[in-house]
This record gives sequence, structure tokens and C-alpha cells, in this order.
Amino acid sequence: MSISIKPQDFASAIGMETDATEWFQVDQDRINKFADCTLDHQFIHVDPEAAAKSPFGTTIAHGFLSLSLLSYFAEQLNVALEGVKMGVNYGLDKVRFINPVKVNQRVRARAKVLDIIEKKPGQFQIKMEVTVEIEGEDKPALIAEWLVMQFV
Repeated sequence: MSISIKPQDFASAIGMETDATEWFQVDQDRINKFADCTLDHQFIHVDPEAAAKSPFGTTIAHGFLSLSLLSYFAEQLNVALEGVKMGVNYGLDKVRFINPVKVNQRVRARAKVLDIIEKKPGQFQIKMEVTVEIEGEDKPALIAEWLVMQFV
């Protein structure tokens, strides 16, 4: 379920939840490319042989890689004010990395609207709690309070 919010109906949108996005597989090639972009080549991310001897038993995605997927999931989550012309990432209030994403696991996201504030005429800050789930796991990869600014 996408959430379309009328600017005059903020209160009714608070607490609304989206359906989960489609599953997305995090493969070793993506992990390696993220390591190259961030210059974080720690063995638990990029060295399958060494990572096999770690408590994880395999390579894992960077926490920030899992977090960066929020940008990809945003279109599917589709939390938007009616008449929105543009939305931008405004930051994060809180992030907790709860469970590592192991290589080749699939993740998806769901969101809940926590707050909507009109910062300036036509500019609305939406705070969402976004949970990134891992297929087959009881605990999610992360939970974040994500801020987006939408312009109507």
C-alpha cells in the first residue's frame, strides 16, 4: 500500500504503514562495489575465505550499504503528499543496525509515518520509521527514523 497524504489531513496519516517492498538480493558484487566506493575493505565484507572463519560464517553487507538501499526502496514505499513535485533526503534521526545481512540474502523494507511538519509554505518534512527486513530472519537488518522533505 502506498500512502497518499492530503496536506490538510496530516493527523490521519500519522501511524499509517506501507506494505513491504519487493525482495532485493544483496550479492557479493554489490558488497565489493560498495567497499570500493566507501574505501571500507574490511575482510568481513570482501574476503569470503577469512569471513568464513568469523562469527558470521560468510561475508556480510556493510551496515551503510543496507541503509543506502532506502533510496532504492523509497519509490516502492511511495509515501507522498498529494501534488508532490519533488522529494529529497533530509537525514536520519536514529539508526540501529540490528542484524547483519549475509551475502546473497534478500532484504525488503516497510515504513510507518511518524510525523509530518510544514517547515515552510509548500515544504513538508515527513518522518518515517523504516524497517529493513531480512528474508528468513526474525530480527531486521535495521530500523531507521528517516526524514524526507517534500515540495508541493
